Amino acid sequence: MHNLFNKRLVLGVSGSVAAYKAAELVRRLREAGAEVRVVLTKGGAEFVTPLTFQAVSGNPVHTELLDTEAEAAMGHIELARWADAVLVAPASANFLSRLAEGRADDLLSAVCLATAAPLAVAPAMNQQMWAHAATQDNLHRLRERGVRVFGPAAGEQACGDVGLGRMLEAVELAQLAANLFETGRLSGRTVLVTAGPTREAIDPVRYLSNHSSGKMGYAVAQAVAEAGGRCILVSGPTALPTPPRVERIEVQSALEMHAAVMARINECDIFIAAAAVADYRPLEAAPQKLKKTEERLTLELVRNPDILAEVAALRSGPYTVGFAAETENLEANARAKLEKKSLDMIAANLVGEGRAFGTEDNALLVLTRTTQRMLPTAAKGQLARALVEIVATHFQKG
Repeated sequence: MHNLFNKRLVLGVSGSVAAYKAAELVRRLREAGAEVRVVLTKGGAEFVTPLTFQAVSGNPVHTELLDTEAEAAMGHIELARWADAVLVAPASANFLSRLAEGRADDLLSAVCLATAAPLAVAPAMNQQMWAHAATQDNLHRLRERGVRVFGPAAGEQACGDVGLGRMLEAVELAQLAANLFETGRLSGRTVLVTAGPTREAIDPVRYLSNHSSGKMGYAVAQAVAEAGGRCILVSGPTALPTPPRVERIEVQSALEMHAAVMARINECDIFIAAAAVADYRPLEAAPQKLKKTEERLTLELVRNPDILAEVAALRSGPYTVGFAAETENLEANARAKLEKKSLDMIAANLVGEGRAFGTEDNALLVLTRTTQRMLPTAAKGQLARALVEIVATHFQKG
């Protein structure tokens, strides 16, 4: 269940006796590395209390559609944007009916309508209710809209009946939730991703660098792995853990990053340059710590290799995606970089004034020579998956 690592899951619990299984499901999801927020309906709260879910999730439980403690009192919008995926388990026959109708008269149904994240339901009901034509019609409508249906299982039910309608067990649902992030879009492809800052030594103590945390590049690397690609991550210094199934090569300086990239680039089909590589380095790094003696200190700087432009210029090189961090004129500056460096695609974002660097969210303008798409503010993991999907689509079009 590697794909749940660092994922944000909203778990909806509706009115079914199977709600008691949802507490175990929360535990399984958290064990796999996910952060879980529970949305409990009034019916669900008849079977399991909010306190139980707060204890097992480590987060407050959400129950009210209009939440005065939420930003702008719209908790459903906050949760919908926060979620990498929404799973309703158990999903009662009544909830499936309301979801199929597009109703939004409680918090859980509103979150399901407001989210752009993958949505899945795990039905739980009496076998006759499951078999009823109305339930099957509702499920057909939901599947047509892209809702995933997990189960149900067959067996003895709380009412004494035997048949289809039991909610799947927690371990199976956790695995199916992890599978939501498997797309296979880059199966058989090798992708080299750069991430993080570089450090250009002044002396053994000091260096020149920038504010990049590496979070966006690491999110891209994880999204590549989830898409089935073999990912090589060349990373500057960060405190981030290596995403599962990603090969990580650690570097410090721009020269080291250049050497690492060029040593592996011939293996790659796609190159995504998310690192914030220093444009300049000191001509010489002092062998010993510089002492504070003069009022002024002058450093002579020289240009670092342009890794992105060099890769883009390779004959039969990989599909090349650059990043552009700008403080103004986002589209114009990004398009100029796209053209000047002969890139296949560029993802641009505004930085400064609390934007992008070190934050958990971002927004991206994705440009090719003929297309333009704006990815609005979202968690970096969500943006990374959207970007990798766009890259895969354009790469496969060739």
